[in-house]
This record gives sequence, structure tokens and C-alpha cells, in this order.
Amino acid sequence: MRSSSSQSLMPLWLLILIVGTIVGISMGRSQSMGLYLQPVTAALGIGREPFALAMALTQLMMGLGAPFSGALIDSFGAGRVVVACVLATIAGLYFMYAATSPSDLVISGMLMGIGVSGTGVTSLVGTIGRLAPPDKRLSAIASIGMAAGIGGFVALPVMHFLIEFVGWQQSLVWLMVITALLIPIAWPIGGKPVRVDGPARDQSVREALAEAFRHPSYWLLTAGFFVCGFHVSFIMVHLPAFTVDQGLPGWVGPVALSVVGIANIVGTFLAGQSGRYIEKRRLLSLIYFARAVLFLGFLFLPMTPVTVITLCGLLGIFWLSTIPPTSGLVATFFGTQWMSMLFGFVFLSHQVGAFAGVWLGGRLFDLTKSYDAMWWLSVALGVISALLHWPIAERPVPRVAAAASATSRA
Repeated sequence: MRSSSSQSLMPLWLLILIVGTIVGISMGRSQSMGLYLQPVTAALGIGREPFALAMALTQLMMGLGAPFSGALIDSFGAGRVVVACVLATIAGLYFMYAATSPSDLVISGMLMGIGVSGTGVTSLVGTIGRLAPPDKRLSAIASIGMAAGIGGFVALPVMHFLIEFVGWQQSLVWLMVITALLIPIAWPIGGKPVRVDGPARDQSVREALAEAFRHPSYWLLTAGFFVCGFHVSFIMVHLPAFTVDQGLPGWVGPVALSVVGIANIVGTFLAGQSGRYIEKRRLLSLIYFARAVLFLGFLFLPMTPVTVITLCGLLGIFWLSTIPPTSGLVATFFGTQWMSMLFGFVFLSHQVGAFAGVWLGGRLFDLTKSYDAMWWLSVALGVISALLHWPIAERPVPRVAAAASATSRA
């Protein structure tokens, strides 16, 4: 594997800071687009389903683009991929700014999805996973997940402030400017990728995919991550509207989502430290089961500002805390050479779930004028995902295991 002198000379903490900044800005903006549901649909005179479809397509394009962005980053480095995806994001924001019909929103959603596919956690987690030594890999990956949480915590109030004081259209202009700042930030990670996982035999893309697709635990992990996407995207897009539907003040939804971001920082940190105490597959089962229990609260507890914010705070602990153990399992199975690409395929399942969660949220609400069906579906899927992760075999494939054995003998 070729190496990048610029990356190899930089301390790990600085690379984490650079990648974390890119991920935080990109994911923070993406996770906060639900704030535009009501102003955009009101301005265009449309129902919630068209906006939900556009945001669902964002999630789907993030997933479809992730394996390709990951493969390019694994082969050539992250810099140019980040720049191209930043330009796609800016174009998507412009289409929403100038939208006059639901079709403009669809184009906007697809372009923004392509943009996040190369600037989000999924594609860039391999950059850090490759450079961190195995004993620090889970905590390094967790730092990137924490950056996404910090991004959401900062982006929500900032975007809400901009929408309130300059209007939803002018706020999108500000988002274009902020997004463009990622282009110079990406320069230090523009070199060829570095691999530090020892003498495991290099693989072609075809060999890596064939090995992964034959591995039963990889399929269980992929199926379980569908549920994570369903949960997270449904909440991020529909919670602000849900709180207003419950007769709560307009500030409750943004504040609750900000609390999710704060709690996510804690939860993701704990997930990154958990490798010393619990198997990654067991941790994932517990996370999904805990989510299922918390979703019951939205069905049976009285909806007050305190209730919503408390539930979201607890939910935030189990938010992006799925990323360190999920991506860590990919590295455990197959090593880090094609980590971004292989995690990208797992993330594709996540984004198919995200598409379903966002679109079904809008569809079922328009049909029933209630989110109750979505809460029940979220509970059921949480239990199913907990069961799917339990039988995963948490060990490397024979190719990686043989390399590790040879290294230990040497």
C-alpha cells in the first residue's frame, strides 16, 4: 500500500481534528435539515411527503455513494473526494434555495446525499482507522463519531437562528459559504492512504468484496445497521414537526435535537472505550434494545417539553454510539485496507433504512395524521436489530488471522 508523507508526519490527534471538523460540519448540517420541513413546505404550498421524499433521497444517495467514495479514498486518499463532494453539497443547497416545485427538492436532496457520501463519518472513518494502531482504533473512530455529534449540537441552534432571523432561503446561502470552507481544510488529508495493520496480503477490490459477501457475520452486521438508519433519520427529520403537532412550543424540537447531539458525545465516547469491557456485538445488541424501550416513551408518556428533552437526552447516548463498534467489527473481520469501502456497504444498508424512516414518516403521517405507527415500527425494529447482532462471530477472517499469527511469532 502506498503511503502519504504528509499524513505519516502528522500526529494522530491532528488528523483526527481535521477529519472531525469535516465530518462535524457535514454531518451537523445534514442532520439538521429537518428544520426546513415546515418553512419549505409552507412556502411551496405542498404536503410533508414531497419534502420527506427529498430528504429520504438524500439518505439513499449517501448510502449508494458511500462504497464508491470509500473505494476512491482507500485507493487515492480523501482530499480530492472531499472537494468534489463539497461542491455537490453546495449545488444541492442552491437547488433548495431556488426551489419552486417538489422536483427541485428531489434534485436538491440527491445532490446533498452525494455530497455527504464523501464527507461524512462513513467514508472518512477508514482514513482514521487505517492510521490508528489497533489498540487505539476504536477510540480514534469514536472521536470521529463524537465530532458528528458536536456538529449536530452546533448546527441545530445555528441553523434555527439563521432561519428565524434571515429567513429560510438566506440561511441556505450561509450554509453554502460554511460548507465551502471544507475545501481548504481537506488539503492535509489529500495524500495517498497509509496502512498500518501489518503484513496481511493486499487484496483487489473484487477479492475484498468476495471475501466480505461470503462472511455471514458481515451480513448480520449490515442488516442490523438498516435499523440504525431508520431510527436516526426518522427522528432528525420528523421530531421538530412531531413536537409542534403535540402542541409544544416551536423551540422544543430544535432544543431536543441539540440535546441528542450533546448526549451523543458522551455515548460515542463510552462506546469508544467499551472494547476493554464488552464485545462489540453485545454492545450493539444493548444499544438497539435500549432504543426500543425509549421509543415506547413517545407513545405512553405525556408529551411535555421536559419529557421530550429527557427522552432525547437518553436516546442520544445510544445515537452514533453504534458507529465505533460497527466499523470496528468491519476492521476486526477484514483488516483496514478496504475499510472505507466495506463499511460503505454496511452504511448503504443504514441509508436504505434512513430512506424508509424519512419517507415512511411523511407517508404515514399524511395518511393517518399521526406518528404513532412510526413509533411502534421503530420499537419493533429495535428489538429485531438487537437479536440480529447477538450471534455475530467477533473474530477475523482466516486471511487476517494468519497474518496476525505470523506477526506474533515474529
